[in-house]
Amino acid sequence: MTQNPTRRPGPSRFSRLRALPPWSLVAAGVLAGGLLGGGYGVLRTPQYTATSYVVAVPGEQSDTATALGFAQAYGRVATQVAVLADAQARAGVPMATLRDSVRTATSPDAPMVAVSATSPRPAQAAGMANAVARALARHADAAKAATHVDLMQFSPAVPPTEPSSPSAGVTGLIGASAGGLLGGLALLVRPRCRPEDECVRASVPGPAVAADARGRL
Repeated sequence: MTQNPTRRPGPSRFSRLRALPPWSLVAAGVLAGGLLGGGYGVLRTPQYTATSYVVAVPGEQSDTATALGFAQAYGRVATQVAVLADAQARAGVPMATLRDSVRTATSPDAPMVAVSATSPRPAQAAGMANAVARALARHADAAKAATHVDLMQFSPAVPPTEPSSPSAGVTGLIGASAGGLLGGLALLVRPRCRPEDECVRASVPGPAVAADARGRL
């Protein structure tokens, strides 16, 4: 009766992965990250940012330092509910859209407030920035008798011609960099050998070596 020879198991999946050159993990990470980043940049809706500037002007009973301090304060209150509610009707967007889209910035050297708004539509971005800047100027005018500082619009926002969001090429480069970093980390932590692999078995003394050691004892 003929017996079938014992079938030797083929190489495991981990063994095949370890047989790949080390740089393949990094290359795969760069390629996958670049494709994902570039795809995100292509599919994402472009965003446009418009900025309106208002400047604090000191009155007769005030000075430049006082105007600079009030400009810092007005920059913090520009995105508060009272100002946004006043700007909502002119901007023509919901309050939540203004709250999420409008940002302000001030300078420590100049009494100026930058009001920026971001939107998928350039004209809407400019409209929101101008509406909030004008509402802020009206609130400052109402308190001018106490602050002795006037806030006026210095430069109105205009519809931007280019998007402020990163292009597909930029997002692709960012994704490729992140993918390469992850591939390098995977290369560092990948398992070298398993207990049943030859590299581990080679470290165990063979029978001849063990018998020779006993003879010396």
